[in-house]
Amino acid sequence: MAKWSDILIQRGIIGRDQLADAQRLPNMTLEDALVRQGYAGQEEITQAKAEEFGYPYVNLRETDIPAEAVAAVPEAICRDKFCMPYGEEFGELKIAMAEPDYEVIENLRFVLNKEIAPAIASKDSILAAINEHYGEGSAGGGQGDTESVNSLLKEFTNSALEEMEVGEGKKGAMLGMEGANEAPVIRLVNLLITEAARTRASDIHIEPFADRVRVRYRIDGVCVERDSIPRKLHGAVLSRLKIMSQIDIAEKRRPQDGRIKMMAGEKEIDLRVSVLPTNHGQSVVMRILDRDNIKVGLRDIGFADEDYRRFNNLIRRPNGILLVTGPTGSGKTTTLYAALNELNTPNTKIITAEDPVEYYLPGVNQCEVKHKIGMTFAKIIRAMMRQNPNILLVGEIRDEETAQTAIQASLTGHLVFSTLHTNDAPSAITRLVDIGVAPFLVTSSVMGIMAQRLVRKVCPKCKVRVDPPQHIVEALRLKPEVVKRANFMEGKGCAYCNKKGTRGRMAIFELLVMSSKIREMAFRGESPVEIRNVARREGMRTLFEDGMIKAMKGLTTVDEVLKITNHDLFTSGVASAGKGH
Repeated sequence: MAKWSDILIQRGIIGRDQLADAQRLPNMTLEDALVRQGYAGQEEITQAKAEEFGYPYVNLRETDIPAEAVAAVPEAICRDKFCMPYGEEFGELKIAMAEPDYEVIENLRFVLNKEIAPAIASKDSILAAINEHYGEGSAGGGQGDTESVNSLLKEFTNSALEEMEVGEGKKGAMLGMEGANEAPVIRLVNLLITEAARTRASDIHIEPFADRVRVRYRIDGVCVERDSIPRKLHGAVLSRLKIMSQIDIAEKRRPQDGRIKMMAGEKEIDLRVSVLPTNHGQSVVMRILDRDNIKVGLRDIGFADEDYRRFNNLIRRPNGILLVTGPTGSGKTTTLYAALNELNTPNTKIITAEDPVEYYLPGVNQCEVKHKIGMTFAKIIRAMMRQNPNILLVGEIRDEETAQTAIQASLTGHLVFSTLHTNDAPSAITRLVDIGVAPFLVTSSVMGIMAQRLVRKVCPKCKVRVDPPQHIVEALRLKPEVVKRANFMEGKGCAYCNKKGTRGRMAIFELLVMSSKIREMAFRGESPVEIRNVARREGMRTLFEDGMIKAMKGLTTVDEVLKITNHDLFTSGVASAGKGH
């Protein structure tokens, strides 16, 4: 019997080179690697599995599931066995499973007292069907029930709020002193975090106002508003979050930071918690740190072939500084971690200085900046030098002392990675000079600068080919034959992307490699505009150009590229607002 991977090759969906490439990705199943690399779709793999095991294939997203079938199987069984009923025929209950499991089938037959007709469906479609037909589960809350944020909020009646209101030093039933698993606020906080993780949110914002507490999730860089929490629950929710993140619950005047580690379903997630006093109370932002992000390889980030080759050459040099620039949330840390993953071998010593340590990398010595005790970036770098490292990662160059120390490290034979806050790659050179680094030190130590941004990807389930607006074609001077060959796409909006037309994000890049000509210009103190012009003649592709190439391939939209790169066509109001902006 042919394996599902061989079936994919026979069908022409993947090649043997692509299979071998996916098999090389660390800490990832072959199925996940093929999907992440874009070599095969989840449903294509599921169809191949169905053929391998001799079961029928079903696409639950395109199947109308009758209420009778849903009622026949309790939700607890569906979530425990990870299966979904989708119909009944000739006295047999049709059950969709991600993997054929004879023991599970027999258990279902015994528990339900029905004959079972198993079929194969993708994991994502099974989970989506369970959530749609049974409600959003609280797998991460550890409660064993099936309530959702909506249903729990409805339980908070006015009388219950009066009983559970938290005052000064009064925590009571809200924080679960009598039984943590039964406390409503504990369940609510767990459900909020679990739901945010399930919807791929990067941040949870809990913001108090005069009459309500607004909850928002940041998904693909855009804030999405959730149902408001009653104003009287704010103190209880805040106290619960502070206890989870080991923050002083009595402190209300100063900003505070903490960290939470918890299970969301079968997945362990980390949250970085920031508490900020505002005029209506303390606002909380929780950054969800998904460990899958650090498993990404350089090939997955979105480099064009030429940029990938040049970046790969830069990170394999024996010494020098590589800078990654961009605003907060532009994926700089993910890019640098991907580079470290590429270089993290038993014969290489890597040390990082971060503020704070966001992800824990196996095999890497990570140090956290602690300003209260004087442990700054510069002091950590100096101490690092006595640890005999090959590669240093400096979380951010913020001041002259850090910059000078990092440059000295590179000049003494170390490879240094760091980040800088500038809008484009050429501006990083003048930024270093502005903070006090001598031009000759910049030119002798910096080997490359990469600016990056994140753009939203077109939803793969509902994308359709579109023609770009004529005024954009004319403004960008695109030739008719180029437009005809291009594959401009836009999402119509479906259940998979929550009617947004976009799902997930990808990076666009601007990679400047320091040539002898650019070093001379930097030494003379020439402007970023002049350096940019020379870099482009030497092969640098700008953020806008890289974004447009990806838009022409149908990976993102023209409007998204214009917006993210702050292009004149968007800022002048010529470009349309675009779906979901």
